[in-house]
Amino acid sequence: MPVAVPSPAAARTRPRDRKRRIEEAAALAFAQHGYHAVGMQDIAAAVGISAPALYRHFPNKYALFVQTAFTMAHRLIEDTDAVAALPLDSAEEAKVALDALVDAVIATTVEMRATGGIYRWEGRYLEPDDRDLLTAEFRTLRGRFESAHAVYRPDVDETDRRLLVLGALSVVASITAHRTVVGAKALRTLLADAAWRALDGTLPAAGDTTETDAAPAARPDDEPASDRGRRARLIDAAIRQFAARGYNEVTIEDIAVEVDLTPSGVYRHFDGKSALLLAACDRAAVELERAALHARESASSPEDALRRLSRAYVDHTFSHLALMRIYFSEIGNLAPEEQRRLRAVQRAHIADWTALLQAVRPELSGREAAVLVHAGLGVVADQTPLLPVRDTAAAERLARLVEIVLGVAA
Repeated sequence: MPVAVPSPAAARTRPRDRKRRIEEAAALAFAQHGYHAVGMQDIAAAVGISAPALYRHFPNKYALFVQTAFTMAHRLIEDTDAVAALPLDSAEEAKVALDALVDAVIATTVEMRATGGIYRWEGRYLEPDDRDLLTAEFRTLRGRFESAHAVYRPDVDETDRRLLVLGALSVVASITAHRTVVGAKALRTLLADAAWRALDGTLPAAGDTTETDAAPAARPDDEPASDRGRRARLIDAAIRQFAARGYNEVTIEDIAVEVDLTPSGVYRHFDGKSALLLAACDRAAVELERAALHARESASSPEDALRRLSRAYVDHTFSHLALMRIYFSEIGNLAPEEQRRLRAVQRAHIADWTALLQAVRPELSGREAAVLVHAGLGVVADQTPLLPVRDTAAAERLARLVEIVLGVAA
């Protein structure tokens, strides 16, 4: 893994700053390369110290990883502590509190944009107790928003409230998953406006769903594969295991056992684990483009296309949750040329959304529209795993939330 060489000035930094610099270097390395690709020696070199000096601060890589994974959550709690103490005796006071919460979360996330997303993709490597603690911290943050929102909008039922609050938080968190550059002031305004659209949004009732001209139904990831080819069954098994445990924790033997093969039997179909990952990512790219193409071709206008695309993306994510998780989190484990190819496909997909959004909202620049597109897709990625039921009604409601975030909901 390439590691930045510290400048002479950095090397002369006083030792009392060393632990903080270690944490910052580790957070950046984990965010850019993933937990397994980073070694303690890499982090020590980035800070300009020896490995033994690093171990005086952290006993092992996991301890350092836990510290970096919790950094964003700790900061968000600390930076909203004062806001949480504001009075909530009226709707006006609650709106002031919500506004302060939104501003604080945006400020912290923008400041930590380069490293703040570690918990989203790499958090699966946390041990259960640590994962529970991290979840509890984010639950505390969500509770602060929900308490203020309940006073601000007492008419909203608790199920909708949770969706709207989580939507607002996902909007802000989405900037940790991409590198679109927008001026600091414009970015904060863009995020605040989208977060407030979510907080002020109205979702269709569970029984108020409408039928759409959806793409032909795709096979869910968990559909029995007994009557399909062995190669497809191997990809399916790899998708389930990579999504659940992470690519680096899964072995060829694990995949072979699931499909009743020996490891040598797997190698008759794939050159290795990376070939299985590539096949899974290619499947995601093809099926996602298929759903998007159908949505665009069946639309009567850019706005209609954007609505259909939102619903198609939600439907696709519902059917292929594990596959989508891999597609966006494990590409870094592929060979560089394959990474470049697939990232180009992902950028093209975002560009299609961006062009449609600009056609509907011409006041947005290309980069501003791209930020909102990433926010909408982030809402789907964050909320889909949390939904107790993923049916037509849930898809309609989540697609509407995406439209609200994009600013195209009626």
